[in-house]
Amino acid sequence: MVSTNDFKNGMAVEVDGQPFTIVEFQHVKPGKGGAFVRTKLKNLNTGAVLEKTFRAGEKFRRLRVESKKMLYLYSTPDEVVLMDNETYEQLSLSLTVVGDSLKFVKDNIDVELLTIDGAPAAITPPIFVELAITDTQPGVKGDTVSGGSKPATLETGASVSVPLFLKAGDVIKIDTRSGEYVERVSS
Repeated sequence: MVSTNDFKNGMAVEVDGQPFTIVEFQHVKPGKGGAFVRTKLKNLNTGAVLEKTFRAGEKFRRLRVESKKMLYLYSTPDEVVLMDNETYEQLSLSLTVVGDSLKFVKDNIDVELLTIDGAPAAITPPIFVELAITDTQPGVKGDTVSGGSKPATLETGASVSVPLFLKAGDVIKIDTRSGEYVERVSS
């Protein structure tokens, strides 16, 4: 258990049954009434940031949060298989833990596995990945870099919006946080 008096930025605590990290906090002692702690908390499951106020001395369960680099091996219709880069031990996760965080990740790419009290909680892909375009409408003479955009299917099956001049076979860089096209790597 950890008291609000012991809060530190980055500490993980359980609030209302949900795992949160403390983004920032401030102890407030008004001239009248009891002291309280104003906090900004980030939900580890959803990524949402919210502000909450607690009474001074209120206690919460402290969580052990670890992040480990793992190799994404492959997916099946109901699970994802990762491998520990140090021990070569394989770990199978259900798709409910993974969600759609791996839609821009191809096999044999390093990802971050977040565990809360030893249980897998989330997977974070690399920020930028390079993927080949497998299907898109052909470009037309006059298509320019500053023109519009068109849908394209990538080698992982994900669909993104790309500039008109790109064609099937081009390799592009994607920002996995937003799912947006960044630049063409090669054609």
